[in-house]
Amino acid sequence: MRTKYQILKNIYGYTTFRGSQESVIDHTLEGGNSLVVMPTGAGKSLCYQIPAQILEGVGLVISPLIALMEDQVQALRGVGVKAAFLNSTLSPEEEVAVQRDASERRLDLLFVAPERLATGSFQSFLETCKLSLIAVDEAHCVSQWGHDFRPDYLSLKSVFERYPTTPKLALTATADEATQWDICERLGIRQARIFQDGYDRPNIHYSIVPRENGRKQLMDFLQGHREQSGIIYCSTRKKVDELADWLCRQGWEALSYHAGVPFEERRERQTQFNLSNRIMVATLAFGMGVDKPDVRFVVHMEMPASVEAYYQETGRAGRDGLRAEAFMLWGLGELGLHSKRIRESELPDWVRRLKWQKLNSLVGLCETLRCRRQVLLEYFESGPFPVCLNCDTCEEKAEQWDASEAARKALSAVFRTGQRFGVTYLSKLLRGVSTPRMESLGHHNLPTFGVGRELSKREWASVFRQLVAHGFLRLDVSGFGGLRFTQESSPLLKGEVTLHLRRERPGPKKRQSSSAPVEELQKDEFEVWEILRNERLSLAREHSVPAYMICHDSTLLSLLRVWPEDKEELATVHGFGEAKIEKFGDRFLAVLRRIDHPDWAVQKSAS
Repeated sequence: MRTKYQILKNIYGYTTFRGSQESVIDHTLEGGNSLVVMPTGAGKSLCYQIPAQILEGVGLVISPLIALMEDQVQALRGVGVKAAFLNSTLSPEEEVAVQRDASERRLDLLFVAPERLATGSFQSFLETCKLSLIAVDEAHCVSQWGHDFRPDYLSLKSVFERYPTTPKLALTATADEATQWDICERLGIRQARIFQDGYDRPNIHYSIVPRENGRKQLMDFLQGHREQSGIIYCSTRKKVDELADWLCRQGWEALSYHAGVPFEERRERQTQFNLSNRIMVATLAFGMGVDKPDVRFVVHMEMPASVEAYYQETGRAGRDGLRAEAFMLWGLGELGLHSKRIRESELPDWVRRLKWQKLNSLVGLCETLRCRRQVLLEYFESGPFPVCLNCDTCEEKAEQWDASEAARKALSAVFRTGQRFGVTYLSKLLRGVSTPRMESLGHHNLPTFGVGRELSKREWASVFRQLVAHGFLRLDVSGFGGLRFTQESSPLLKGEVTLHLRRERPGPKKRQSSSAPVEELQKDEFEVWEILRNERLSLAREHSVPAYMICHDSTLLSLLRVWPEDKEELATVHGFGEAKIEKFGDRFLAVLRRIDHPDWAVQKSAS
């Protein structure tokens, strides 16, 4: 029987475990239940993949999306692990063959969706198998307090109860304390040991800016990401399609993805995304199916509904541990939409209150003057945390100004117009910009008309947005999006409160564009890096797999730094296990030998 260390090195090409991986594996091998909370890219999957290769029987993995399980199985087979999936893409004959392999113990891992798990026929099939473990991936979906609750996950508890002695794992990247309790309760594993490795993704740079001209701001951001793969999230299908078309007209390779696209076409687009450096413009339908490690950026064109959703979606970037960026545009428009959905939902009052709290926490992250990473981490766990120096608020310390007088003018305008109007109208009133509508209402005669000419349209928009974020105003989502007073408004209006606000910056820094992990490479390494990437791309095309299934960017970087001369030295390179050395080792070694040869230096100087 192979040990966990042998599997780690020979199959996956790693020499040491990270974080809690080894502790989770040991607990599983001893028959214990676990709730595993690890950041995206931290190696949650090894926590069940390695025990499943040691324990007798087949490990059952509940995975939410077909595309995700297919990618996982393809990657596992590529390194010699006996894995299969059961989903609607298989023919009846293929399904029978997979079930036979599982029943006859020829599989280490079997991946299924929660919908299939609930069927009577599948329950009967499981009775013919010996289960080594049961793992629930994306376990936050089982909790109504999580950000992506799915009713299909509720059937898992009955399955768990059928196998009381089988070790069980629930794994997720995002679960605050309440969500952790709810996951264990709903899965019936109340005594599960909780392993939590923190939420920090230090390789991700965070920046959040107010939306002014969204497409121009997006284009400015993208200029620093030529030849890189990224995801752009939009809130609706229409916005996804329109933005993807627009990006293509601007010369970018962009695909669109949402639930309105036929299933087979969605699969094809995800395959194209995995095989290339295209941009995927998507709704949240393109979420948990992302297993691509070299996504270098994630953009939110509008803010999501919670910090958990933001963290989960930005976590699609930089799974390989190399530098990546998360860029979000936000405004009061989507805040109003989220608020309206909560107010009009038929959820119990306590659930709606929780959703309000989650939304307000995200607004706080958007408007914070502090290090964004500190605020993000404090949402999930107790600090203190050091400033990160890798977010927009750390790089360019926000300038504050005494906005007490401006705030009083803004509140006065809201009050004198009957608490019925939005930011655009109120900004015009304060700047003295009369319109036919304003004159018909007599508002051009109000004392507040023109009292705010010292601030621009952009500056007044910032004042109103921050007043909402700090709770001095609220959006009237039951009406037409007008601004209304809160209990905090009166003291500020009367001058009993001093208020300092952030002065807006023009936007994020433009960053150098390169297909390489710029921060990790020395000047003289770029050419070799591109040669290695091209060799990886050639291998990927020959084997009809995404380039990252040949090896990650981080493995290429290790290859460049170690510069092995033979297969024995290649085994010391991070990410090269036995299967990859056997399949691809000669090709990479040949490239390095060619570069090392004197003739290459002569050819290089001649060119």
